[in-house]
Amino acid sequence: MLSTKRRALMAPLAILAAASFALTSCSSGDSGSGDAGSAKDTVSYALPVGTGPNWLLPIASPDTMATHNSAIKSTLFVPLFEFNGTSGTMEWDKKASAAKSYEFSDDKKTISITLNDLNWADGTPLSSRDVEFWYNLVRFNGEATGGYSAGMIPDNITKFETVDEKTFKLTFDKVYNEDFLLANQLTLVRPMPQHAWDKTSADGEIGDLDRDKAGSKQVLDYLFKEAGDLASYATNPLWKVVNGPYQVGTWSDSGEVTLEANDKYTGEDKPSIKTVKFLPYTSTDAEMNTVRAGEVDYGYITASQMENKAQFTDNGYEVKPWDGWSITYMPYNFKSDSMGKVFSQLYVRQALQHAVDQPSLSKVVWHDAATPDYGPIPQTPESDYLSQVQKDNPYPYDLDAASKLFADHGWTKNGDVLECTNPGTGADECGEGIEQGKKMEIVFTTQNGSQETDNMMATIQSAMAQVGVKVTIDAKPLDNVLAEAQTCKQGTKCDWQFVFFGTAGSWYFPAYPTGERVFAKDTKWNAGQYDNPEAEKLVTSMTTSTDPQIAQKYSELLAKDLPVMWMPNPVYQVSVIKNGLDVGHQDPGASFYPQRWSWK
Repeated sequence: MLSTKRRALMAPLAILAAASFALTSCSSGDSGSGDAGSAKDTVSYALPVGTGPNWLLPIASPDTMATHNSAIKSTLFVPLFEFNGTSGTMEWDKKASAAKSYEFSDDKKTISITLNDLNWADGTPLSSRDVEFWYNLVRFNGEATGGYSAGMIPDNITKFETVDEKTFKLTFDKVYNEDFLLANQLTLVRPMPQHAWDKTSADGEIGDLDRDKAGSKQVLDYLFKEAGDLASYATNPLWKVVNGPYQVGTWSDSGEVTLEANDKYTGEDKPSIKTVKFLPYTSTDAEMNTVRAGEVDYGYITASQMENKAQFTDNGYEVKPWDGWSITYMPYNFKSDSMGKVFSQLYVRQALQHAVDQPSLSKVVWHDAATPDYGPIPQTPESDYLSQVQKDNPYPYDLDAASKLFADHGWTKNGDVLECTNPGTGADECGEGIEQGKKMEIVFTTQNGSQETDNMMATIQSAMAQVGVKVTIDAKPLDNVLAEAQTCKQGTKCDWQFVFFGTAGSWYFPAYPTGERVFAKDTKWNAGQYDNPEAEKLVTSMTTSTDPQIAQKYSELLAKDLPVMWMPNPVYQVSVIKNGLDVGHQDPGASFYPQRWSWK
């Protein structure tokens, strides 16, 4: 899913990050929680700027998929499989999962899953029927649910078979890569209390309504209606039937939420902190002011504040960048009316990539709160999915190499700007569709509001000018940039050239970093309409192939072929954490686990 700093939205477990935090702020009026850190059974956590939790039902609606919604829900309603990087590597987190064990059939098409001994807060044991309840509601109402992707789960399940109260089997339409199936598909499954929720009104009779299409629609309509009433979250009996380590204490329309430890929780992931307060903010300055005042336990600062971090460490905080399992990039518009034919030439993309000094940008502009990113697989933390080609950077910063690529393909400087002086399709000519006199003038449409992003774009603009590439920077509000990125897909117009929405990372992944939602030919977020049959085959194979090297082959090809301009990958946030508060390893997948926080 794509990140934009309201923060990462998890789309089918990839973050469709329309979520830019620190950059969308407007006002500076919010205050923190006063003495939040003084009570050692309480922790206060600063939410992304301009956002607040607004959905509790385990099945999300399409517009309620923000990361903090998912993370909070997971503390109340335990997901079937939870994958994260809290151990330092992206892997199955058994303690945070409802699944106890699994086994694939010999033909690899069927998986048998046994559930943990979890109870709902009313004493009813978690059962296979609770998983079937989720499955029925989603399979009959896919288009209405967030994260639904046609052909993927639950569409690809051909049979749900209950073995007993704790064990069930899922049969799929074909053999899938096991990493993809477990980390990207089954993590979407959220068991729900069928015995309490399978009804169509508050005083309605519980039945098996979910087992037919009409009944399941009525049930989901009722649950969606109740989930839309945030003011009732703390009192509605529906939301009291939880099976996770926390339950709702308070929930306000403004986004301030309090979770209380669930004393009926029967799992292993028991909370150390009794009360967790989630605090909303309307601006980064407002949030940082509460940090400076010591009024929030777990907050964040901007990357530029890394130069002045003593003001926070001297105030009793640890400054701890939160690395993301993500990539950052700027799409080329291969269908651009003005520059699409130019961008289709690999040598052009190679030359432009040579003008992006990622190590220096990461260190100087991002104050070490970003890492170089040379391809489609996250480069931190280390993983077996990353190819050596991507890791080694096939196009290091080299303005001479960039200039030579243009010169060798028929471009000559006219004043300060390169022009095509040798049109044609030969090896030393400009390439198909590029006419005589075509100028190398490009526009970066980039999100505004971030000094780091502004400085990065200005630095790249200066480097490209030395090569003869004239760059114009057109900074706009994030929502405008995201809308612009979709114009070609919508058929309205197609005149943008580059778009940048990566101030907090462009795309966050589930544990298995596939590209079917980003670089597949017809997917929504392949905004620039990159089309390479070899890449398409690898993108598809990553979801189905049992070849353990398939991800590395994909990593190598897209690092070389440059479907986008690879950019430094910023951290999810620069966290500031009260001394004495142990939050463990911050999850690169951008989730959080308050049940594991503790005061030393």
